[in-house]
Amino acid sequence: MSDHEHHHGHEHSHSEPQVQDAGTQALAEALRSSFLIVKIVMVIMVAGFFFSGCFQVGPSEKAIILRFGKPVGEGQKALLGSGAHWAWPYPIDEVVKIPITVQQSVQSTTGWYFTTPEQELSGEEMPAGAGLDPARDGYVITADRNIIHTRATLFYHIDDPIRYVFNFSSASNTIQNALNESIFYVAARYKVDDAVYTDQGGFRDKVLQRVGDLIDNARLGIVIDNCQVVNIPPRQLKSEFDQVLTSRENRNKTIYDAQSKSNDIVFSAGAQAAGITNEAESSVIKYVTSVKADAGTFTNLLAKYQANPNLFAQQFFVPAVANVLTNSEKLFLPQRADGKPTELRLQLNREPPQPKTAANP
Repeated sequence: MSDHEHHHGHEHSHSEPQVQDAGTQALAEALRSSFLIVKIVMVIMVAGFFFSGCFQVGPSEKAIILRFGKPVGEGQKALLGSGAHWAWPYPIDEVVKIPITVQQSVQSTTGWYFTTPEQELSGEEMPAGAGLDPARDGYVITADRNIIHTRATLFYHIDDPIRYVFNFSSASNTIQNALNESIFYVAARYKVDDAVYTDQGGFRDKVLQRVGDLIDNARLGIVIDNCQVVNIPPRQLKSEFDQVLTSRENRNKTIYDAQSKSNDIVFSAGAQAAGITNEAESSVIKYVTSVKADAGTFTNLLAKYQANPNLFAQQFFVPAVANVLTNSEKLFLPQRADGKPTELRLQLNREPPQPKTAANP
């Protein structure tokens, strides 16, 4: 082998390791960059994992942390107030938020005829049809074996979140079931006229009392605020119920008119009786006053009569007779004590003589 060939082979063998070292270095740098990126991603993921456990509790809420399905803490200590809190992300922890001051409501699901949610929102009402469909339409039976539709809405707020969350798997469903049971219970004790027309307020109060008793016995941890109840007759019998209502209104109007007339008569009779009584009392007072005055006058004159009866008689008899005979056309003379008639003698002067004249010699 020549020197030139030997030298060329030596250079070729020397450059091959250099190429391998550069590739290895590039691969190492690539791996280092990849590991750095993976580390950054891992850090971001871990940070995101921890930060995902942050949550906010509103001022009208309480929160409970469930760790593998069990509350963290016991009793009131398990309740978290308003503000920022942290929990392990799901599936380790689960945060349950409970509105404690916001009023909530449930509506009965039985007793009302079938409607769709869209019809409820739009106010559209389906035709009544020929009869009720027990598979779709709800109703209740009254004490006098009539059928009515009734719908109740219960308003409440949560008072004890621990009981509300842990006593039942779904407290709102339990409240709704209690409301459904209550309207059946009360309807069975009400006549149809009272439930629909004359005593809907009493019907509502009985439903409220019944559902309150059921909820208290179940210890759900809520406070009932109000209850609204609507009762209507079956739509297929609306015209018949309207006729009954009209007859009842006419009857009530007749009774009211009769009572008004009776009150007027009694009032008028009372006023007349009061007038007669007042007039009689005035007459009594006037008569008593007159008698007292005459008695006083008689008492005053008695002393004069006792002092001189004859003089008293002369003083008072003549003016009295003159007063009596002023407008009299006849003259009455008193009888004498001896029974003989009284003589009235008039003393008249003689007629004066007339002077003589030539015509009357």
